[in-house]
Amino acid sequence: MDADSVEKAAGALLGAYASRTALPPLTAAYPDMSVSDAYAVQLAQVAAWTAEGRQVKGHKVGLTSAAMRRQLGVDQPDFGHLLDSMFVPDDSAADVARFVQPRVEPEVAFVLGRPLSGPGLTAADAIAAVEFVLPALEIIDSRIADWKITLPDTVADNASSGAVVLGTRPARLDGLDLALVGCLLHVNGELTATGAGGAVLGSPVNALVWLANTLSENGVTLEAGHVVMPGAVTASVPVSAGTAVTARFGGIGSVSVTFAGAS
Repeated sequence: MDADSVEKAAGALLGAYASRTALPPLTAAYPDMSVSDAYAVQLAQVAAWTAEGRQVKGHKVGLTSAAMRRQLGVDQPDFGHLLDSMFVPDDSAADVARFVQPRVEPEVAFVLGRPLSGPGLTAADAIAAVEFVLPALEIIDSRIADWKITLPDTVADNASSGAVVLGTRPARLDGLDLALVGCLLHVNGELTATGAGGAVLGSPVNALVWLANTLSENGVTLEAGHVVMPGAVTASVPVSAGTAVTARFGGIGSVSVTFAGAS
């Protein structure tokens, strides 16, 4: 894609945010879009958001599920940016109207105590940079109609980011094996899904290592205080107005959100 096409694709996605109307797959309009092109489209949107005064507060890792990677025919995850406007308080109401076609998935969020930058990082390096973890819910969303996404589509769409709900009980990594941390996901009071941290590339720590090493290829450092969402421990669930979601993590705590608005 040339620079003009990148800007047009970014503009189409920004327009979808404003109108809350989904677009046909970008790869239909730009069949030559590569993953590198898609990241350029993502970064063009981040530049537009930060020009408006929004701040990058972290990153998310997507496609950490082996099943999803097989579905899209890829062998590695992707990443997106978390902006300050994406954070929703724990146990509060999120306006469903701000999303296009939201789904929720539980994750163990990392909060960094010091900068983390590759290349060549190991799990030990990543663990040493983590201040604490929090129970979290990611509200994923897609500006691509009916979630008919290819890898370039979701990368361009900021890795299908929507919002993040962080719990308020920090837990240190000492004594925690994140691969074995279990999760119970309740929707409207009913147990809907179960999972464990091992679903995330074997451990959420591996997702953090992958992210920091991958970002370093573009000269980006994960900053102290930033949040990293490493990927879902269960399948995502669709939500609508009136839906209440709670995730309970063994040894970490719980986090909840309710979706408000017209049904």
